[in-house]
Amino acid sequence: MKMLRHSKKNVLAVVILVGVLCILNFLIAGRFISHEADPEELTLRAERLVSKESWLEQGDYLPLNVSYQVLAGAPPAQQRYLSIGLSSVKRKKGSYLIPTLKSLFFQSSPEERSSMVVVVLLADFDVTWRVTTTREIKTTFALELEQSQLVVLHVPQDQYPSVTGLKRNYNDAPERVSFRSKQNLDYSFLIHYSASLGRYYLQLEDDVSSAKYFLSTIRRHVEEHEAKKTTWAMLEFSVLGYIGKLYKSAHLPLLARFLFLFYQEMPCDWLMSRFRELLTQKEPIVFKPSLFQHIGTYSSFQGTYNKLKDKDFEEAFYTNPLAEVYSDMSTYKNHHPQLAWEPGEGFFWGRSPENGSYLTVVFKAPTVVTGIFVETGSEGKDVLESAEVEIGRDVMSTEKGEKSCEEFLSVGTLENGRFEKHELDKKDSFSSSCLRIKVSAGQKDWVIIQKIRISTKPSLIPHQP
Repeated sequence: MKMLRHSKKNVLAVVILVGVLCILNFLIAGRFISHEADPEELTLRAERLVSKESWLEQGDYLPLNVSYQVLAGAPPAQQRYLSIGLSSVKRKKGSYLIPTLKSLFFQSSPEERSSMVVVVLLADFDVTWRVTTTREIKTTFALELEQSQLVVLHVPQDQYPSVTGLKRNYNDAPERVSFRSKQNLDYSFLIHYSASLGRYYLQLEDDVSSAKYFLSTIRRHVEEHEAKKTTWAMLEFSVLGYIGKLYKSAHLPLLARFLFLFYQEMPCDWLMSRFRELLTQKEPIVFKPSLFQHIGTYSSFQGTYNKLKDKDFEEAFYTNPLAEVYSDMSTYKNHHPQLAWEPGEGFFWGRSPENGSYLTVVFKAPTVVTGIFVETGSEGKDVLESAEVEIGRDVMSTEKGEKSCEEFLSVGTLENGRFEKHELDKKDSFSSSCLRIKVSAGQKDWVIIQKIRISTKPSLIPHQP
């Protein structure tokens, strides 16, 4: 009898030990399985992929335990170049999630879409809204879901720490503190899930529009910056909020935990600045023109009116061909004429132009110009008041040692310092070699030419492997 009781105790001990080990494995292993499928919410079981690039997850340090419900789509089997994360909640006024997703996909080439995966966290606890939104996404983006270019997630409410009764830092109202603290947790969970899906991660909000071929532009800037071999933790492709912020995937597990640990301290865009500094990037690295524009009219917080816009946003993809730029206007400091033609924040700044003064762009190769956009002035000052916009052909050398064209054709005049015209090839479909801005009346004020942009035919989509 004693042996039998001893044997039963051993068996019980083994059962308890196995149970404890299973629990520890769940808590530490870093693999987070979703709840059972809820038929009302169309939920699928899924596992979060563990990042192999982070020391946090390689050693199972600081486990962040959260269960995910995958509402639509599935993560790609192989890592993509870019994962894009956005969190969405039910708004009192307006809804911008579907237009935001349409912009992301429709502004991208097929090659770009195959190089990215968009992760949407439906972070509202209203089940009716989630079901309706998920069905709309499934209807609108069936192909993107099928090709693992889009994944829709939810994290149940019981996975969140408290977002009420928190510290009122900066004397914010309790409702504001709860909203921004919940938002930090949303981003933490979203970033945590996305850690292994792409080589780089782009943070967006659910109310933005995208520039044409934004992924190719991001890829080019990353390659240029990596070639400099300088330390960076965050590249910014918009100056607004938590929009257009790019991270290395290896940093995401750390960022997710950082947002989680300090979720009640300050807004997410303040936290991300602190995170950048902690990773030894002292100054922001901002690229212009911006690739993303805020389109929301009403805030997700209490439906308040929000007119925030990024003044450096350019929706059209930069397609200016290679060219040389000349001007007879006296240049101020280093604001050379070429800067108005090239992408970025540079501009041409010239002293008082006279009647007949010019800025001439000479293309490296003849091209059919289909559209022209010219913007002058800055905050209402240094505007070019009167000028013709011309295209020319037959390149020649001038007595000044510059290049120009033998003949020019006027396509219009500046109005209020701006010029914009499209479908130029419908009227005159010939190859041009020059574009010229010719002053038609002198002015005492100096002149700033912010940007000169053209579209050409054919408009080539950059191929990205």
